[in-house]
Parts: sequence; C-alpha cells; structure tokens
Amino acid sequence: MAARPTVDDTPTTAPPARIGYPALLRTPGAWRFLTPAFVARLPYAMLSMGIALLVLDTDGSYGIAGAVAATAATAQAVVGPLTGRLADRIGQAPVLVPVVLVHAVSVGLLIALALGHAPAWTLFLAAAPAGASVPQIGAMVRSRWLTRLSDRPAHLGTAFAFESVTDELTFVVGPVLAGAIASTVAPAAALITEAALTVAGGLLFAAQRASAPVVRRAAGAGARPASALVSPGVRLLAGCFLGVGTVFGGMQVSVIAFAEQAGQGGLSGVVYGVFAGGSMLAGVAYGMANWRRSAQQRLLVSYALLVLGCSVLWAMPNLTALAVAGLVCGLAIAPTLISGYTLVETLAPEGAKTEAFTWLTGAIGLGLAIGSTVAGQLIDRSGPSLGFLVPVAGAGAGLVALVTMRRLLTARGSAGRTVARGGSTAPALAGSAVD
Repeated sequence: MAARPTVDDTPTTAPPARIGYPALLRTPGAWRFLTPAFVARLPYAMLSMGIALLVLDTDGSYGIAGAVAATAATAQAVVGPLTGRLADRIGQAPVLVPVVLVHAVSVGLLIALALGHAPAWTLFLAAAPAGASVPQIGAMVRSRWLTRLSDRPAHLGTAFAFESVTDELTFVVGPVLAGAIASTVAPAAALITEAALTVAGGLLFAAQRASAPVVRRAAGAGARPASALVSPGVRLLAGCFLGVGTVFGGMQVSVIAFAEQAGQGGLSGVVYGVFAGGSMLAGVAYGMANWRRSAQQRLLVSYALLVLGCSVLWAMPNLTALAVAGLVCGLAIAPTLISGYTLVETLAPEGAKTEAFTWLTGAIGLGLAIGSTVAGQLIDRSGPSLGFLVPVAGAGAGLVALVTMRRLLTARGSAGRTVARGGSTAPALAGSAVD
C-alpha cells in the first residue's frame, strides 16, 4: 500500500523569503478586480443589520426582526455554495450578473413589503431570495488569486491573509455604515444603499474577465465536475468554520445584551469592533510572518487559542474586561480562517475551488445564524452571561472534530501537493492559467 503523503513540518536551515503585501498588490491587474470586489463585499455585513433595523422600525418586534434577518443569513449559507459551484462550471460573470439583479429586486420587494406593513410571513418570503442572491465575491476573489498566482504559489498565503483582513474590514465598516444611514436618513435607506453597492460592485467585478479563472470542462461527454464536498477534508473544514460562525453570532447578541444590562447599550458596537479589530490586526501580522510550520498545524493552534479565549467570556465583570477578552478571541479568528482557506485549496478537486471557498463562507454564515438564535434564547432565559457559552460550545465542538479527524486535512494523491512553510501552499497549480 502506498504511503500517505504527509505534511512537511521539518524546519529548514533558512526560512523562505518573506512575501509582503506590497509585492502581492503589485501583481499585474490585481487592483482591477480588488477595487470593485471591495465595493461588492462591503454590503455583505450590511444586509442582516439593515433588515433587522427596517423590520424593527416598521413592525416593532425584536423577535420578528431577528427571525427575518436570520432567514436571509440562512438562505445565503445554503444557496451560496450552489452559486459557487455554478461559477466553477460556467464562469463567474454569467453567474454574477443575474444574481446581483435578483438581489436588487428581492431587497426592493422586502423594503416595499415592510413599509407597506404587509403580513410578517411575506417578509420571510422576500428575505429568503434576498439572502440567497448575495454574490459570493470573497470566494470568487480567492479563486482569482489562484489564477493570478499560479506561477507564484509562495504568494498564496499572503493573498489569503489579505482577503481575510478585507473580510474583517467589511464586517467592521458595514454594520457601522448601515446603522449610520438608518439613524440619519431612514432604515429603508440603509438597505437601498446595500443593494446599490452590491449591484454596482458586482457588475464591475464581473466585467473584469481577464483575471477570471479558466472554466474547466469535465472530461467525457455529459460528465459533470466533482463537487467540492467529495473531499472529506473540505467537509471537515466546513464543520470547523461552522463553529467559528457560532462565535460571531453568539458574540454579537451577547455583547449587545451585556451592554444593555450594564446601562451602556451604545458601547456594544465599540466592544464588538474591538473583537473584529483584533482579528483584522492578527490577519495583517499573519500575512507578514515567515511561518515554519504547516498550515495544518497553524490551524490546530489558532483554533485551540480561539476556544481558550471564548472560555472566559462568560466570567467578565464589566464592559472593559469583556472588550479585552474579546480582543484576545479576535486575535485567533483571522489565523484560523486564513489557515483553513489555505488548506482547502489543496483539498478541493480541480474545477471546484470557488465552490469549496463558498462552502467555508456559507458555513460561517450558517453558524452565525445558529449562534445568534441560540444565544438569544439563552439570554432571554438567564441573561447575557449564559449567551457567552454559545461561542465556547460551538468552537469547542469544532476543535474536537479538528483534532480527532485532522488526518483528513492532508492532500491525497500527489506528494507535490504539500502545504508549505511561510504561510503559503506549494500545490501543483497546472491548468490555472491566466486568461
């Protein structure tokens, strides 16, 4: 029996050359797709808050507002991987154009129903397609990096770090922007802005065809490319990212409740911003470091640190202490996500890279919806401290799965597809040629 390829953990006498962000951003054509991608990704974190604020303003029920927002988030998590798979099969632009148009129509319908005080069940029907049609720009950008860096695989770790920092930035700026527009103009205006940015950024991103991955045709007449989920490693990473999503969801609801109980509700955004900011800073540092350990080992360490950080949240006596504890948790988030995205590239079948990335992103969104719902129920019963048990429970379950099944994270079938040091991968990227 052939020996299973192993992850190379042996340190070398000389570390690989550091690959910095300036070198990455000098990649020819990078800014042409990064700029519209940022515009299209910014609304990603605006949608849930915008929906909640609009429904709360027109219906007055926190329960209905949260449930409608959760419906959109769940639809996005379920349908997102399907649009990612379709993008792998027919190309990004043919998927993006109709998706962003459906999104604009769905959001417009939701606004009209809410302002018209339509029955609550109609809001759920409109929220589902609004969430399902959120374009999977983050996954598509990561796929474009694979194409652009096919001749420079050592840059991939830095590219994925840059993308995680961008994700965190949108999660910091998006809710603040939605809240500011809702409070200064009108709640409906926040969702209108979200839809406008999604359409403008999505169409401009789709127009950048030169950087798009080559569509891989399955061999044989009528053959269909394999799904990313045929890889046990991809399934394991999706489960682990589901645990990370529960941290996001449980933290959001519990921080708000904790601040309200302390009589400082206006500071909840600041505390959560510290959490997200810690993740963003860790992502910046991660991409600048020369790593001597494999991405698999980095994932194990960062995930364990995340669980450790979450385990003390429930015991914090005041907002200042909670902000410090949240910062510690945040420092483990970006390294976990970056390591996971780096690994999934080596584990997903050829022709299913975008789908694989969307499964991870969708798992985070689904975990967020589950975490916020469960935490909300626990807070209603016993207060905010109990809500903070949701992040540690979700992340703890993910860590158990990761430790017990970590062998699944080793790429099979090619000794050359080894996770390299330096925060990058060194896979065989043949066939990912630039258009």
